[in-house]
Amino acid sequence: TSRNGKETRSTYQVRVYQIPGKPEIVDPVSELVTGVPNKVGTCLSEGGYPAGTLNWHWDGKPLIPDGKGISVQEETRRHPETGLFTLQSVLTVTPTLGGAPHPTVSCSFSPDLPRHGALYTDPIQLSVWEPVPPELQLVVEPEGGIVAPGGTVTLTCETPAQSSLQIHWIKDGMPLPLPPNPVLLLSEVRPQDQGAYSCVATHPRHGPLESHAIHVHIIGSVEGQGLGMVALALGILGGLGIAALLIGATKWQRQRRRGEQRKAPENEEEEEEHEELNQSEEPEAAEGSAAGP
Repeated sequence: TSRNGKETRSTYQVRVYQIPGKPEIVDPVSELVTGVPNKVGTCLSEGGYPAGTLNWHWDGKPLIPDGKGISVQEETRRHPETGLFTLQSVLTVTPTLGGAPHPTVSCSFSPDLPRHGALYTDPIQLSVWEPVPPELQLVVEPEGGIVAPGGTVTLTCETPAQSSLQIHWIKDGMPLPLPPNPVLLLSEVRPQDQGAYSCVATHPRHGPLESHAIHVHIIGSVEGQGLGMVALALGILGGLGIAALLIGATKWQRQRRRGEQRKAPENEEEEEEHEELNQSEEPEAAEGSAAGP
């Protein structure tokens, strides 16, 4: 009411602001695996008005969700009595090969207020590791890959458990035009089926993976006969060598015996000569003694 007794009314707009406390990252992880989605954690801000916004940062730089390697799920709730807001943001990332091995991640809350800066969480440091490539195991039946003509050979490519890798086959370094299958069945095996077989799987993170090679042989094939001939020839050569050694030893023993037999008569002739000389010396000695004084 004014001095003149007139009543006047004024309308004022009052805005109430509530700055929330420092945001925090709930249930953070410590390790990430390359090539697969990893949940990093949940950023939480409580008790603010107006609502504001939450943002993630990777090594100090803002993360922009792209729906592929970076995904963010946000949720905003308002308390029915106080009218204050609670915000949460879940970050999921898919690290790439060759990226930073120890990145830092943080979250910030930006209030929709003038002259008020963002509030940041404490950064967390993560470790990114690359899993070891899975190993393919190739199993063959019958064992050793040796089969009779017209027989059946089964090649099985064993992959790690819980994997859905597509298996292709290679023979002598060339891909076989067959649909993906972890089992290769060779029925009614013919000579042209012989060779080195291996399986290949394309891994989403490690690229093509190839198993060791297994050789398929047919019993009685030209190759097998060739190996048998080589073994036979080696056996014959070994037998001839032993026979030559025995013959040489026998000849040496015979020559040695002949040498000993030749030396024996020569010794007997020398003894007879010594006896004749002794006999001739005895009469000469007797005559000399008789002709003495």
